[in-house]
Amino acid sequence: MNCGGCHGRRLQGQALWQLRDQYEGRRAPPHDSTGHTWQHADEDLFHMTKYGHFAAAPPGLVSYMPAFEHALSDGDTVAVIAFIKSRWPIGIRASQAMLNPDFAGMPAGADKIEWTLPPNCTASFQRWGTIK
Repeated sequence: MNCGGCHGRRLQGQALWQLRDQYEGRRAPPHDSTGHTWQHADEDLFHMTKYGHFAAAPPGLVSYMPAFEHALSDGDTVAVIAFIKSRWPIGIRASQAMLNPDFAGMPAGADKIEWTLPPNCTASFQRWGTIK
């Protein structure tokens, strides 16, 4: 998998990825609940993977994420994102799905089971309770 070169074989990210120093932004975050991948809609994740930056990024913003536009087909890009998401617990999957149009990707039965969320995600659960 192309992601492993930066994000690690198990997508665990790089140590100290949040450290604010001269290398800030160069360390790859983990693709689990301790990272921020799940805080972005599918379209944003696709754009980041394909072009190396978010579509809404200001012009001239430096991104150290490599673009895989010429290395991965659109189908492969979708498959990579699906693989990453498949490893998330249901609460993270549900929280991320709420960012997609019509809650695309919402796990079946998400409104019938108790979610386990990281401490910084209580707002997602509260939002789900008001919009479901």
